[in-house]
Amino acid sequence: MLFEGQRGTPAHFLASTTNGTSGNATFGMTSGTNGCSTNSALTYGGKSWFAMNGMMNELSEDMAKGEGEALTTYAVVLGVAPEDRAHFAAVTHEHFQQIFSKADVTADDVHTNTLAVLKNDARLAKYATPA
Repeated sequence: MLFEGQRGTPAHFLASTTNGTSGNATFGMTSGTNGCSTNSALTYGGKSWFAMNGMMNELSEDMAKGEGEALTTYAVVLGVAPEDRAHFAAVTHEHFQQIFSKADVTADDVHTNTLAVLKNDARLAKYATPA
């Protein structure tokens, strides 16, 4: 690893920009190499990835419509196989009120509520395991 063991802001900055341009992370995630694993939930400082990226509004809009990029991204992050994503979109749309259960719902609430909905669907139950 080019920057392994180096410390300080300059080294971290160079590592982050180099990693972002080389495609190592995306290759590692898709191939399971480079110490990458996609088996756990994405977080940022202990908070859900979609809350940190401002995706809650977009996800709620997409789920209310039953389609959209944020909803597809959420399905991918949850590990939903391509052949099950349309069904995932339909089921989460049908249970929108249960998933987005209150006006001040948190990303963790949405995730927990989504898993509860998935557990009750025969086809999607296999994706309902928390990371």
